[in-house]
Amino acid sequence: MPRFSANLSMLFGEVGFEARFAQAAKAGFKAVEYLSPYMLEKHVIADLLKSNGLIQSLFNLPSGNWDGGERGIACLPDRVSEFQDGVGKAIDYAKALGCVQVNCLAGKAPAGSDPARLRQVFVDNLKFAAAKLAQAKIELVIEPINTHDIPGFFLNRSAQAIAIMDDVGSANLRLQYDIYHMQRMEGELANTIQRLLPRIGHIQIADNPGRNEPGTGEINHAFLFGFLDSIGYKGWVGCEYKPHTTTLAGLGWLKTIGGQG
Repeated sequence: MPRFSANLSMLFGEVGFEARFAQAAKAGFKAVEYLSPYMLEKHVIADLLKSNGLIQSLFNLPSGNWDGGERGIACLPDRVSEFQDGVGKAIDYAKALGCVQVNCLAGKAPAGSDPARLRQVFVDNLKFAAAKLAQAKIELVIEPINTHDIPGFFLNRSAQAIAIMDDVGSANLRLQYDIYHMQRMEGELANTIQRLLPRIGHIQIADNPGRNEPGTGEINHAFLFGFLDSIGYKGWVGCEYKPHTTTLAGLGWLKTIGGQG
């Protein structure tokens, strides 16, 4: 069965962020991911990882003013300098945390903006980031996100992401395939994952509707987990879902359909 990574931005929210590392380890997770490490000093997070025996599997490049509603800045023409500075900051944190993969959120298209202009800025920023991260031996991924949860998000579908990746032309840029987002936007999960497997660097999960834990909705996660094994997916599977009640109460799926324990 796949290796599961706990997304601490959504799981174990019953306790403070720093306490979630110990909770994840106690629950049996070997790796963690989250939106952003930048609110803490990097040595603090490094100590939390080490003391709990955890691997840092993924985090995002700096994504703008999250509390103010921003969801990335990579497609925004007036934020290029900020984006480039953020790449350096992400490299600094990734080296300290032993993290070899970071995600770039495209951002939301401003009202009245030219899609072609936003796409070109996104491509140019990805070229810059992929090259800088390659020098540091850190892989870059990009993530299509559904327009129901984040209206206006620039990157929405797997085919769009692949076309952008082709234009960037870097071996250090891969796809983050979020099963929940792609179920809402396009479906055809198994065939798409198999076809794009050489381009996929990271997978995330949540059920639909509700974005809750596997087994609460329409997605056949038991089948998909076995399918990922059968096609040779070796990366982490990030658990990026909203617990239906509490995190611990909802973790039964790890044994029943996740094959852990």
